[in-house]
Amino acid sequence: MNRVGRAPMYQQIAEALRQQIADGTLAAGAQLPTEAELTDLYEVGRGTVRQGLTLLVNEGLVVPTRPRGYFVRKREPMVFRPQAEFRKRPYSVEMDAFVTEHSADGRSPRQMIEVAIMEPPQDIAKRLQLEDGQLVAVRRRIRWLDGEPFNLNDSYFPLDLVSESEILRPDDISRGANEVLAELGYRQVRALDELYVRMPTPDEARRLELGAGTPVAYHICTGYTENGQPVRVAVTVLPGDRHVITYERKREASEDAQ
Repeated sequence: MNRVGRAPMYQQIAEALRQQIADGTLAAGAQLPTEAELTDLYEVGRGTVRQGLTLLVNEGLVVPTRPRGYFVRKREPMVFRPQAEFRKRPYSVEMDAFVTEHSADGRSPRQMIEVAIMEPPQDIAKRLQLEDGQLVAVRRRIRWLDGEPFNLNDSYFPLDLVSESEILRPDDISRGANEVLAELGYRQVRALDELYVRMPTPDEARRLELGAGTPVAYHICTGYTENGQPVRVAVTVLPGDRHVITYERKREASEDAQ
């Protein structure tokens, strides 16, 4: 069946199943034909079928569930809104923004927080305009939704600004680290967002349990005070198969008058 000029059979099998997933013939949660059924249908060996199925697993389209077989992955992406960074909202005393918002959506969120004092990576030191030898405090988070690791979020602060604050405790801060900075006299009034798309590092792939071939968005947010001092750099790693990044823009009144 593998004619000259055509893709290898395992790729043809993957493409046929991929199309059925795309058009809804195989809906989210549906079971794919078994390896034996695909072997008979395409008149190929089981190894060829497995190659095709592995492609779909690596693309994040299907999930292997042994011994039951392969199933179309159910997707419920998280909406990531960088523009909501400084919005004031009434979070609960026990839970911070991430946990509160996604609990309200009916999902099951949790996060693990680690705090460290360290010499900053070069790119972080540059964004925070630190001198050689200046240390940072970093709050590292892994965030889960419904038992699946969804993203990584690391926030860096100049240590001399936050050394006496609760930012150094590995606990949820219900009012948010931004508000703690404001109470210390460093209210952020401007943020610079940078978005990059790349393949994950081995450590990121391990922590996020990513399949082969899954890209990530790399969001860097630098917060500045009124006088232009950078006081926080937040780095969020967002798997491409688990997030929708949304921005909203508003036309200024002066633009309407032109």
